[in-house]
Amino acid sequence: MATPDFIRTLRASAGHQLLWLPGVTALVFDDDGRVLLNRRADTRRWSVIGGIPDPGEQPADCAVREVEEETAVHCAVERVVLVQALEPVTYENGDICQFMDITFRCRAVGGEARVNDDESLDVAWFPVDALPELHDFASFRIKQAVADAPTWFEPAPPWLDPTEKG
Repeated sequence: MATPDFIRTLRASAGHQLLWLPGVTALVFDDDGRVLLNRRADTRRWSVIGGIPDPGEQPADCAVREVEEETAVHCAVERVVLVQALEPVTYENGDICQFMDITFRCRAVGGEARVNDDESLDVAWFPVDALPELHDFASFRIKQAVADAPTWFEPAPPWLDPTEKG
């Protein structure tokens, strides 16, 4: 994944310390109910489409932009699937980031799925019941996107339970 210029600027003064960043995941479905995945260039594994919003960019707009940049598919955002603070990630160069992921369910509205940048090795549509091997991150998000359920939020830890007296 290419590092956005604004993060390079932050890193020039922040060094490797933890950066708290927004992130988006876009789960794009076609009219046949298939989900769009890409095989990432950095991990060589199939994954869902995602990225980091530019400063001032709305998360849903970022999802649409990332899908088009990476896959050449045009999509429309339908709903928020989940919101979750992820565990911190330490990259090979020592940079540490923690992302607040907002996952969107999207509908394909045009374009032909293809590799459209250097972040992907392959792009393809998959039936939900015939997915390639995926990391739990992607599998959980796809499961939530196809469920007819309200937006999923990470449960609060027990020590923050507002119903507990004392």
